[in-house]
Amino acid sequence: MYNTYNPQMNIERINNQIAELERIRSSIPMQQPTNLTQNFQLAPNREPMRYANSIEDVQKELVIGDTPYFDKNMSVVWIKNQKGEIKTYELNEIVQKDDKDIKIEYLEAQIEELKKEIKHESNANTNDTIAEPIKSEKPTGIATIRAIKKRQWESTRDIE
Repeated sequence: MYNTYNPQMNIERINNQIAELERIRSSIPMQQPTNLTQNFQLAPNREPMRYANSIEDVQKELVIGDTPYFDKNMSVVWIKNQKGEIKTYELNEIVQKDDKDIKIEYLEAQIEELKKEIKHESNANTNDTIAEPIKSEKPTGIATIRAIKKRQWESTRDIE
C-alpha cells in the first residue's frame, strides 16, 4: 500500500473539475451588468438667505465670498466680501400699478399743482391789496338800490 504520486491523475482530476465548473456556468443564465450612473450635485452648505439683526452681527461672521445678510423685515441688506468690507443697501418694495392707479396718481398730481397755483395767486393778490388799497368811485350795488328806493319813496310822498 504504498501510494505513489501520479501527476497524470492529478491533472485529469483538475481538468474534470474545470469541465464541471464550465457546465455549471453555462447552465446559469448570464445577466448583463447594469450601467451605473452616479450624478453628484454639490449644494452649498449654507442657507440660501442669511439674516442679521444689525451690522454688528454681520461683522462677526466669517465669509468665503460675497455674502448678503438681510434684516428681519427685509428693509436693509448688508453685503460682506472676503476682505471684511460691508456695503449697506436700503430696500424698497416696488408695487406694480395698473392703469387705474396710474390715472389716480396723475390726477392727484394735477390737484396738487392747482393748489399751489391758487396759493401762489392768493399770496400775490394779498400782496397787491396791501400795497395799493382798492378805491371805488362808484357806490356798491347795495347802496345804489337803497338810494333808488329812497328816491321812489320820496317821489310817492310828494304826490300825496
